[in-house]
Amino acid sequence: MFDTMTMTKVVGGFCGALLVFLMTAWAAESIYHVGAGGHGEDHAQGYVIEVAEADDAGAAEEEGPAFEELYAAADPESGAKVFGKCRACHKIDGSNATGPHLDGVVDRAVDAVEGYAYSGALEEHFDVWTPANLDAFLEDPKGTAPGTKMTFAGLKKAEDRADLIAYLATLQ
Repeated sequence: MFDTMTMTKVVGGFCGALLVFLMTAWAAESIYHVGAGGHGEDHAQGYVIEVAEADDAGAAEEEGPAFEELYAAADPESGAKVFGKCRACHKIDGSNATGPHLDGVVDRAVDAVEGYAYSGALEEHFDVWTPANLDAFLEDPKGTAPGTKMTFAGLKKAEDRADLIAYLATLQ
């Protein structure tokens, strides 16, 4: 099939291509190296920008109104629209999907839906799904209850969370 000379040429071609690749990579690293030191040193380029310490009163103003105020003024109809983000994993007809059903969830005991296999992480952080507990969980599920099965990133807008919880409260 192949004679010795042909096989030698093929192997030599691969070795030559590898050598060219390695030499090109070495040259590119030498020319375009971004770090301050040699290989293995951990130096970051950048500038330190000092910022004046903010007082606590300024931080409270930036946060906006408290959850209780938002919940008191929440719009369940807007919450029904926000629920569209939850619909992929949760149902509101009493049956479980990827996640447990959410009808009657407000003021329900945590991990209380029959037939759903919970991770157990929620019980370590909450006893009852009060509106305040739901707000904290919905803002950052993985950060609030590490180990939860819920993979949703969370709802960052406080108004959306309040509207959603008001909507869920109507589903008793």
